[in-house]
Amino acid sequence: MGSIWSYPQRGHWGDARYRGNASGYVYRDLYRRLQPSFVIDPCVGGGTSVEVAHELGIEAVGLDLRSGFNLLRDSILEVVGRPADLVVSHLPYHSMIVYSGDVYPGAHTDDLSRCGSVEEFLEKAHQSLLNQRDAVRPGGYYATLIGDHRQRGRYHSYQSEFIARMPDDELQGV
Repeated sequence: MGSIWSYPQRGHWGDARYRGNASGYVYRDLYRRLQPSFVIDPCVGGGTSVEVAHELGIEAVGLDLRSGFNLLRDSILEVVGRPADLVVSHLPYHSMIVYSGDVYPGAHTDDLSRCGSVEEFLEKAHQSLLNQRDAVRPGGYYATLIGDHRQRGRYHSYQSEFIARMPDDELQGV
């Protein structure tokens, strides 16, 4: 595993029509590296993460705002009922793609893609990561697939912001 991954194709996993869908190869490589037996994705979107997990024989649960799970208000651990080896998300990149009300019907105030500012997005993303951390078994991992975003002439390094906001004693696998 390196710091730069590049795949010419996205793979056959998940619903490729779902905008913002990550390549299944990213999940495959992550799962092979971490060897989880149980995975939770609280932002499952098109289902890629769960399909890759199942193909590799890994138990996986997918949750999503569009199916009624609210990452900001609902405890992942309480909803699923047990901790995971890995809780992995692919959060919206702020307003790059607006999901609720655009990609699927019904605008939702807790949709991270509908945040009014980058700061609001970062605060809600931080809250989301803390929820993920709480759903991980001791010695497990939580992670989010996130890149950087250029918007209106400004560059936002979301990954570095996420890491900077997590206190050192709370880092378990960002």
